[in-house]
Amino acid sequence: MTITYALDNLPEDIKNPVVTIGNFDGVHWAHQAIFRKVVERASALHGKSVVITFEPHPIKVMSPQKAKPLITLLEQKKELVINQGIDIFLLIEFTLEFAAVSARDFVKDILVDRLGIKEIVVGYDYAFGHNREGNINLLKEMGRQYNFKVHQVEPVYVGRSLVSSTSIRNLIMEGKVSEAKQLLGRNYQIRGEVVRGRNRGGSLLDYPTANLKLVDELIPKEGVYVVTVELKGKIYQGLTNIGYNPTFKDKTLSVETHILDLSANIIRQKIKVNFLFRLRDEMTFASAKELSQQIGRDVKQAREFFQKEKNRL
Repeated sequence: MTITYALDNLPEDIKNPVVTIGNFDGVHWAHQAIFRKVVERASALHGKSVVITFEPHPIKVMSPQKAKPLITLLEQKKELVINQGIDIFLLIEFTLEFAAVSARDFVKDILVDRLGIKEIVVGYDYAFGHNREGNINLLKEMGRQYNFKVHQVEPVYVGRSLVSSTSIRNLIMEGKVSEAKQLLGRNYQIRGEVVRGRNRGGSLLDYPTANLKLVDELIPKEGVYVVTVELKGKIYQGLTNIGYNPTFKDKTLSVETHILDLSANIIRQKIKVNFLFRLRDEMTFASAKELSQQIGRDVKQAREFFQKEKNRL
């Protein structure tokens, strides 16, 4: 896949481009349905599949006070789009100046004149351009004028649940990571660098933890979760506690992961934490000993979970 960060850096004369445009926060099942259609149509035309997205998210520029935490930041979004088989990932810097471009000018100047699109694929509720004035009807009208086809992908449901970034975000914020997985198509993941904590895990509680310096915006609800941890290309089993450590009366949110059967020092290593199941709420204990005993029970439950799910993970 070609990743480009400006229109001027696009390859010259892209063959029969089939394009989709959006923010694609989460790269969930519905987004993947759009990408599959783009790849399918590009293959039929012997052309190139193109994803156009924006950084920062437009709402952070237009109405930052209304911005919600993103499900996937740019690094992970690129990885997920690559996995969908897309040929070209075009990232456009979203500025107030760009926001003023009308929908018609965007189609004519960028999609038609610069890219030379043959087809475009959008979701059922797609809107674009200044004041979101562009819609499927405008695209079809301009498609007839400039000779490109428009495909609209229908909404995607899992059971009775509409797959959307909003519904997924809400589930994660409620700690319902198992339900979020059903709409995402994968386990929710956060990532970051392991930093030095308060040295309680190993010395005081007998369960050393990796303390995460977060890069992600969307953090699941406080509590204890069964997780897998990606470290240097290997997958480990673990438990993650998100919260304020009320037993020790901490006042800052921490994300601490106990990695099962790993004793190595991983300070300053980058890890990815995948949330499988919410085990319990964060609790206050009368002593460090009681907390340690509870962690022992949590570890036992986590091992039982992994044993039961080993053929499905």
